[in-house]
Amino acid sequence: MKVLIIGADGQVGRELRETAPLGMEVTAVGHGTLDITNAPALRQMVLEFQPQILINAAAYTAVDKAEQEREIAFTVNAEGPAHLAVLAQENRIRFVHLSTDFIFDGQQSRPYRPEAPPNPLGVYGASKQAGEQRVREILGQEALIVRTAWVYSAFGHNFVKTMLRLMRERDTLNVVADQVGTPTWAKGLASALWKMVELRLTGTHHWTDAGVASWYDFAQAIQEEGLNRGLLLHPVALHPIPTTLYPTPAQRPAFSVLDKTDTWQALGYTADHWRVALCKMLQRVGRHG
Repeated sequence: MKVLIIGADGQVGRELRETAPLGMEVTAVGHGTLDITNAPALRQMVLEFQPQILINAAAYTAVDKAEQEREIAFTVNAEGPAHLAVLAQENRIRFVHLSTDFIFDGQQSRPYRPEAPPNPLGVYGASKQAGEQRVREILGQEALIVRTAWVYSAFGHNFVKTMLRLMRERDTLNVVADQVGTPTWAKGLASALWKMVELRLTGTHHWTDAGVASWYDFAQAIQEEGLNRGLLLHPVALHPIPTTLYPTPAQRPAFSVLDKTDTWQALGYTADHWRVALCKMLQRVGRHG
């Protein structure tokens, strides 16, 4: 089975490469090799490799910067997936597309089901919603769209690695406590994506780790587990603050927990609790990770 992964340099792309099942012939390309907005280059890649499965893990993810770079965000997050969907349709390729909790406004008090109406608060979320719409317009329910949230890994830049660095550098940290979601280890997500491919799932699905947390809760856990593993040498004072005291160009959803019930039933297993996954990830991070 030949699989082409777009966005191979990102957190999920790296983990997809590392967790690829036996029997999968994987070609993974990153932004430096292939620009998702370059339709002719995408076509050439697909024609040369002739994959049976195409996974799009590429995205413009600079949430705040997107407020000033709307055109770029929409080109990458909406037009890029549309190019891939057309190629998938023309060549009868199974298409997997990653999306985000940011398509929701965070006004619910219960987890968002896949069919919940989207209402993004900023450009990033709007561009990702547009990408979903374009994929559905082209492929209907034949595509597999997987929404996730709060992704981190041992690779790249993310909240866990940033917190570890800041906890080494400072004596005190303020962390937002009124935004609630679910941290998601990219390796667990990658493994779930491969299982979805194996089961030939289609339509829209949600995947995160289990449980809920605020960013403050997440930071507390990172510190506790970092100290336990010698990744941190001493504790720092963590102070919970409201979003109003940490203004950003882009508004974030206050509650972005995704309902994974249907996906977990389809896969036949439940994700690890986010804190269990965090412990597994930290085992892979060195003292200066």
